[in-house]
Amino acid sequence: MQERNKLLIIVVVFLAAFYLPLQNPRMQSAILEAFFMLQDYAQKHVLACLIPAFFIAGGISVFVSQASVLKYFGAGANKVLSYGVASVSGSVLAVCSCTVLPLFAGIYTRGAGIGPATAFLYAGPAINVLAIILTARVLGPDLGIARAVGAIVFSIVIGLIMHFIFLKEERAKEAAALELPEPEPGDKSLWQYGLFFSIMIFILVFAAWGKPAQPVGFFNAVYEVHWYITVALLVALAVIIRLWFNKEELVTWTDATWGYVKQIFPLLLGGVLIAGFLMGRPGLDAGILPNSYVSTWVGGNSLSANVLASVLGAFMYFATLTEVPILQGLLGSGMGRGPALALMLAGPALSLPSMLTIKSIMGTKKTAIYITLVVIMSTLSGYIFGIIAG
Repeated sequence: MQERNKLLIIVVVFLAAFYLPLQNPRMQSAILEAFFMLQDYAQKHVLACLIPAFFIAGGISVFVSQASVLKYFGAGANKVLSYGVASVSGSVLAVCSCTVLPLFAGIYTRGAGIGPATAFLYAGPAINVLAIILTARVLGPDLGIARAVGAIVFSIVIGLIMHFIFLKEERAKEAAALELPEPEPGDKSLWQYGLFFSIMIFILVFAAWGKPAQPVGFFNAVYEVHWYITVALLVALAVIIRLWFNKEELVTWTDATWGYVKQIFPLLLGGVLIAGFLMGRPGLDAGILPNSYVSTWVGGNSLSANVLASVLGAFMYFATLTEVPILQGLLGSGMGRGPALALMLAGPALSLPSMLTIKSIMGTKKTAIYITLVVIMSTLSGYIFGIIAG
């Protein structure tokens, strides 16, 4: 199978080199745009978002016992607690669809149930407090409220549906968890691990803090000093690592982090290239698919317009907060408010890069069902909201 895949790649590359109409200005623009978007992604997200997320994921897999993950997120965990925590995670993390992937991989590979894990996967990028506030201020309170309520409800409903679809597998996982031996007590207390992970999460939050549209208010005040806060947190983390962890633990943590990097990072970069080629960078009409086509296809509030908005949102890559100015432009070009909500509910939570990576973590079948659920629920929500909003 590996040799067949290599042959397929060689054939695809050859055919692309042979037949691509490189003389076409739109094709040239799309190819260049793919690399511009990759550079933009590398400059804005890798150091500030992905690297902290990879280290958190590595820390989860090494320092968080499997019994603890199963207790709070396992198939047999208290549903109110597990889905409640997962569904509001985005209000704390404020990450994009790619940055949440290492964190999702960390809890899922440690035994989290498919329901809470996918609820966390959706909620992480979807329930971003700053993005919801910005949506309400720029696009209207109705869209801001609909986005907030829809994202929280979606995460729980999608998680529960995934749980029941794979109920047999979840019960087998729960039965296996009952046979796990009790973890041996370590040399560090719960509060020490809690402080360790809290500092890493705050590093992720403040390093990735985006610039608000309005240069006033709390969020802008934090943005002005977010790098100072990040550096202070890094110093605190360095002190903790020096005092509390031995060389063997640090090597194990680094190895686990590197494992997630190898699994996830190449797929993300490849996905960003493809997304840039297809749609271009947010706000620019330079991808192979012209923006004018998009605004024409998603005008009004027909069911087809909502379906298309959901599908396009699922495949496009949105950095945190960029979906708001994009939608502002599309609404000005005639996009319906229902399709706008559908795109907002599908877009931040999914992207082509994240789809490729999710598949490598939980398999093709689960990934396909998860994507389908996001698209269907985004479509229905947009359609209903469009009718209500008139």
